[in-house]
Amino acid sequence: MNAVTDPAFLSAADTGVLRLITAGSVDDGKSTLIGRLLYDSKGIFADQLDAISRAKYKRTVGDTIDLSLLTDGLEAEREQGITIDVAYRYFSTPHRKFIIADAPGHEQYTRNMVTGASTADAAVILIDATRVAGGQLLTQTKRHSTLAHLLGIRHIVVAVNKMDLVEWNQGVFERIAGAYGELAARIGIGRFDILPLSALTGDNVVAPSARTPWYAGPPLLALLESLAPASARHDGPLRFPIQMVARHGGERADDFRGYMGQVASGVLRRGDRVLVQPSGTPATVKSLVAHGDELDAAQAGDSVTVVLEEDVDASRGDVLVRADAPATVARQFEAELCWLDSQPLNPARKYLLKHGTRLTSAKVRAIVSRRDIHELRDVGAADAPFAMNDIGRVVIAARDALAVDAYRDIPATGAFILIDEATHQTAAAGMIRGVAES
Repeated sequence: MNAVTDPAFLSAADTGVLRLITAGSVDDGKSTLIGRLLYDSKGIFADQLDAISRAKYKRTVGDTIDLSLLTDGLEAEREQGITIDVAYRYFSTPHRKFIIADAPGHEQYTRNMVTGASTADAAVILIDATRVAGGQLLTQTKRHSTLAHLLGIRHIVVAVNKMDLVEWNQGVFERIAGAYGELAARIGIGRFDILPLSALTGDNVVAPSARTPWYAGPPLLALLESLAPASARHDGPLRFPIQMVARHGGERADDFRGYMGQVASGVLRRGDRVLVQPSGTPATVKSLVAHGDELDAAQAGDSVTVVLEEDVDASRGDVLVRADAPATVARQFEAELCWLDSQPLNPARKYLLKHGTRLTSAKVRAIVSRRDIHELRDVGAADAPFAMNDIGRVVIAARDALAVDAYRDIPATGAFILIDEATHQTAAAGMIRGVAES
């Protein structure tokens, strides 16, 4: 997957950057919407426009530009007219910078949507007005809305697309809005914004549309600019997963040992009293080093090398936490699990569990419930196998003790993935809810 790494872009203050994902069902117009945002906000270059205007897989008529090609970069995507992988793009306005991810709509690529949504501050859920004019939402709309809620995305924006194909009918929009309101209430989304638009024509995307005099809200871009930024991760408890131990080899008198990693949450300061978890060994931060310079402090997102006063047993997979705000150490916990493998979950099998920088083995000790996406209710685990794209509550038993937090509190130490030991494919993505009794 592509990653946005432009240093000039990412150097902006956190409050000025909004990470968002577009999601929904197949052919709802996600790629076209992103293309329209880029095009109307002057976020693309002339050579890019020229390239897509001459593309052999263009699906528009005449001289009309197929804006979906701006994000559908794979040959298979352009040939089939679908989105397979998550495409990241960025653009800016005078008010805010955006990192935007275009997620696939096909059910078989739900894992890609989970990947894109895991770092998003906002989700734009698209709905094709022509397919749900009667108010019956599609399964993928329900699934992606559920996942966005489980992943803790704060801002949900529902974009009712292709309103031009239903002649901007207010009744159609109101039926869809009512249906989504019922969905939101059932899955626990407390608040969402909804608006009518057409990604193809640009109505209500960047500029207001004269075709919707009955809609009093702002266009999509203005709405996204107004969203409150996500709370800064440095406001939370310190979590510093150790990625590797750095040593110069021991041939010098000043035997150097530093612990390298990225601050996942909170602020780490020189002189802090910390614990090495899961062992619980206490230590004191002697110095923080980055790019050869010593720092007084490092906050969430900073990559540093930590030097401790004491000689302690700490290695990759351990987590440094402040002594007065430790994580919970547990081998067994409850979690929401999204199954991503084509092979159903097998409770008799062991899986590799990747939690932060630690890799261990684990088993799904119990399937507490499975969520029926069609009926939006939890069903018994025995009613059907836990199969691809299923979402449910499980109990995980790990071989090694882990320093964990509830996902809603600290996503960095509340998230994990399960990996098939035989194929090394990602089998599931999980969000920890709490420690389970043994």
